[in-house]
This record gives sequence, C-alpha cells and structure tokens, in this order.
Amino acid sequence: MKSICVYCGSNFGNRNSYLEAAQSLGVQMAERGITLIYGGGNVGLMGAVADSVLAAGGKVIGVMPQALVDKEIAHTGLSDLRVVGSMHKRKSLMASLADAFIALPGGLGTLEEFCEVVTWTQLGFHHKACGLLNIDGFYNRLISFLNHATQEQFIRSQHRSIVLVGETPVELIEKLSQFEIPNVHKWIDRDQQ
Repeated sequence: MKSICVYCGSNFGNRNSYLEAAQSLGVQMAERGITLIYGGGNVGLMGAVADSVLAAGGKVIGVMPQALVDKEIAHTGLSDLRVVGSMHKRKSLMASLADAFIALPGGLGTLEEFCEVVTWTQLGFHHKACGLLNIDGFYNRLISFLNHATQEQFIRSQHRSIVLVGETPVELIEKLSQFEIPNVHKWIDRDQQ
C-alpha cells in the first residue's frame, strides 16, 4: 500500500481527539512511506492531516477544484497540488491515485465521498480497501446503520465486510493492508437472495 486517500472534515469538530487522530494518522502514514491523497485544503482536519504528514517527512498530493482554489483554501505547502475543473474530476482523480481509503470524522462531503468509493469496491470498479477511523465512537451510528441494512437484506454480508473499522490509526492501517476484497457478484437473480 503506497498511498491512502483520506476524507475528513474541513472543520476541526468539537473534540480534541479528532485533531489528535488526524495528526497521528499523518505521522503513521509518513513513517510507513504511505503518500497522503486528500482534498488539498489548508483548513480543519484536512489541513491537520496534511501538515502532520509533511512535518514527519512524508509526501502529500492534494486535489482541488479551481473554484475552491480561488477561495484561497488550498494548502500551499504540499508536495503536489493538482487543480481540476470540477468536484467529479476531483473525486475521480483522488480515487485513481489511492490504494485505499480512510474516513476521519467529517460531515456530508466526507460521508458522500467515502460511500462512493465503498460502492465502487462493491461493484468491482476497483479493488481497494475502505475504512472508518472511529474516533470516540464518531461513526457508531453509521456502523449500526450498515449492520441494520445488512440484517434487512439491502447489503449482502460479504459486501458489509468491505467497510473496515479501526479505533486507532495503527489498527486501521493494519486492517487496510491485510484486507482481501470479497469475490461476490453484486447483481443476482431474485431466487438467489
């Protein structure tokens, strides 16, 4: 695993543990020689994880639409900042550059981006591990929803296993590096359910 795309908040949230987790994740990635792929911002947890990778001697690739660069929230100290024309191009490029994905605490954008790459794994568009960094139980309700949707047969149990969960950066990176994508066809006949 040479690169991980990290989705996270453009705010810090209301707990110091979120910031500490972002900083710890950045250090762990740099120490392992894993390049950070992220949205290119200098604000919130986005900026914190990038700063921690850089401070630990690691490499960071940011991807940001021109419209956000124009708002002056682009991180100017990155190893590589790639400016694209739209959010769709941003997400596509980030996904293509990454070997795996992590969601730190964040809001709607974090959730949308993470769910998209999980769906791409489920559909076989790529074979990359996806993990939630569940700091102080931030993702407990999402995990409960995924388990409920599995019980209600909207998610197959093999596909539920795509979403890994770790309480610490070290634990989650280890799970991502060992993960094997389930070999299950998404589209099945009604009588196979």
